[in-house]
Amino acid sequence: MDARRLSKLMSLVLRHSPTRVGITLDAAGWVPVDDLVAALKRSGALCTRRDIEDVVRSSDKQRFTIDASTDRIRANQGHSIPVELELPTAVPPVVLYHGTPVRNLDSIQRQGLVKGSRHAVHLSRDIDTAYAVGSRRAPSVVLAIDSAAMHEAGHRFLVSANGVWLVDKVPPKYLSVIDDSSANKRRS
Repeated sequence: MDARRLSKLMSLVLRHSPTRVGITLDAAGWVPVDDLVAALKRSGALCTRRDIEDVVRSSDKQRFTIDASTDRIRANQGHSIPVELELPTAVPPVVLYHGTPVRNLDSIQRQGLVKGSRHAVHLSRDIDTAYAVGSRRAPSVVLAIDSAAMHEAGHRFLVSANGVWLVDKVPPKYLSVIDDSSANKRRS
């Protein structure tokens, strides 16, 4: 199985549907690596432990972590199933960013950013990352989040192992639309 397909399958299983291949995640989202390999093989996805480790090491988005003992693996964030990632709270940078399809903008300006079925709202440290995330499926817009003001108001920020900032919600008053024309020119 090629690395891209394996990464997508790992995302599905470790973030959304572990029962699809017959594994159970612990409360923090961990599963033994060998159990994951065996379950994937039983489901028809032929891979080895080394294939899994290669995906973890080479993933540009660093979606997964293998623990220090190299016995367990989990997704860093993005879960739609209940998990407690046990991430420490952190003081965010002054501004964080969120990319989203343009079609979501009206709703976001009314309701703010909400986690929906996900574990948390994901925020990026830079505009380019936010743009890339938002434009995966449709034309996108980047929102700036006044994270310093949110933090001052008591909102709790977490940061995952791969640098994604996580919050429960972002109320509309902390959001502004970025004029992304200069960022678009850099990407062209």
